[in-house]
Amino acid sequence: MARRITAGTAEGPILALAEGLSFWGGVDPATGRLIDAHHPDHGADLAGRIVMMPTSRGSCTGSGVLLELALNGHAPAALIFREAEDVLTLGALVAGTLFDRPLPVLRLGPDDYAALADEPSARITENRLEAGALSLPLTPLTSDRLTLTEPDRAMLTGQEGRAVQIAMQILTTMAAAQGATTLTDVTRAHIDGCIYASPANLIFARRMADMGAKVRIPTTMNAISVDHAHWRQQGVAESFGSPAAALADAYTEMGAAPTFTCAPYLLDGAPANCEHIGWSESNAVIYANSVLGARTVKHPDFLDLCIALTGRAPLSGVYLDADRAPRRIIHVTLPENHDDALWPMLGYLAGRFAPDRIPLLTGLEATRPSGDDLKALCAAFGTSSAAPMLHVAGITPEAHLPAASDADTVHITRAELARAWAQFNSGPAGVDLVAFGSPHFSATECRALADLLNGNRVHAGTTAIVTAGRDTIRAITVDGTAVRLQAAGIRIIPDICWCSISEPVFPPSARTLMTNSGKYAHYAPALSGRAVRFGSLADCVRAAITGKAPDTLPDWLR
Repeated sequence: MARRITAGTAEGPILALAEGLSFWGGVDPATGRLIDAHHPDHGADLAGRIVMMPTSRGSCTGSGVLLELALNGHAPAALIFREAEDVLTLGALVAGTLFDRPLPVLRLGPDDYAALADEPSARITENRLEAGALSLPLTPLTSDRLTLTEPDRAMLTGQEGRAVQIAMQILTTMAAAQGATTLTDVTRAHIDGCIYASPANLIFARRMADMGAKVRIPTTMNAISVDHAHWRQQGVAESFGSPAAALADAYTEMGAAPTFTCAPYLLDGAPANCEHIGWSESNAVIYANSVLGARTVKHPDFLDLCIALTGRAPLSGVYLDADRAPRRIIHVTLPENHDDALWPMLGYLAGRFAPDRIPLLTGLEATRPSGDDLKALCAAFGTSSAAPMLHVAGITPEAHLPAASDADTVHITRAELARAWAQFNSGPAGVDLVAFGSPHFSATECRALADLLNGNRVHAGTTAIVTAGRDTIRAITVDGTAVRLQAAGIRIIPDICWCSISEPVFPPSARTLMTNSGKYAHYAPALSGRAVRFGSLADCVRAAITGKAPDTLPDWLR
């Protein structure tokens, strides 16, 4: 069956991607070129082509990138998926609903998808997909199965204003696409769309704010793209700093709290087990589901605001018990005497081994990972998988759930871990910049960093920067950790994260960076244009002090 998710017509050459793609960090929003250095189709041009992929992966911000491409004329002609997909679908939906830039999104069954991928070009009309001898009728998306409450219908008919009406229109369309039959109440929201990925993010937020949009549930905000109070003193260009700050201001105008952190689970009052929340930002979603046992779909940018304005979300996916079961068992051969670099590498590999399904990791039952280890695991998993959660046997709260009937088993060995380490360490040994805090560093990580520095100073030719949330910075200021870090030459920067940092806060002269984040090791080559080294927290501290990264595999990987 061929399903038409969003309306529109298109004609053009087919680009069938070998695997899923995160548009944020993977596609240049100005040109439509595929810039993910780790993707097998790196360098391909998506603009004007009918782009096929099994599903998307990675960051929720991909919807904003797609909207920018639609507005600047460099979008794909159409998107075709084989599996369920929300992030890019939502970007296409917003482009058509709010900006009259229709971009058709289709979903095909496996056989039709494989047949289409062999064709050089295709044509999409309102009711058919045609390519060579292939001619498929398109079944339009309908919301006939969706049951709404009286308050839902009041919002949908505009009784609470135009902004809420648009939010509910988008929500009900996404609910139908997800196969939901009703909406669910959520207690809190987290906005990811406050990152200035492109002008489209500001255009959307400003339009909703100008219509009088106001959040109705407690709403936190992701890291933004500038240090809100200091960007001018830091030398950020007005052409970037002003709209980036204005984007943050638009969301605070709509009632969101200026928390400016990509790790909202570190804030006071983290979500409780089984609590229904409406979070965006991939690492936050995966941590909330996996570690806290809360429940949230990986909501795309723009849908996060729709949820905050209505307090409602489609009751689908991992809000439901059945959809939280593991569908792949990943057995890990645990190396002896491993260090904290294990967790981000495991997360990244788990995502590669389970790009479209929830995995259960086994073999780690004897470990005692900290919350920060699990943060690193979840963040790296989110770069390589579309799944909104994972389970770790003996560690995460729902790891006891029976596996789905179709679950299979794969293995991660020491050899796979060594290959991941090599992939993350393609840069030269000389390190100009050490990047801590992707996701934002916790107070515990800041204290561990200060202890490892042990009175040493950062090398004269190397810059070391910690990005952290405002609440964390207040905590480490009170206990003296901030003074210890600054005395060692560490810069502490609020509000921004490494995936949203820009020059000159990112040192323009730096050519090679080192990080202990699997997430940033994946995204940094495309986002920063720099070579990358990766290692444990202790490895990164040694690089900060000496200006050089280790040039051999860690002992536990040999």
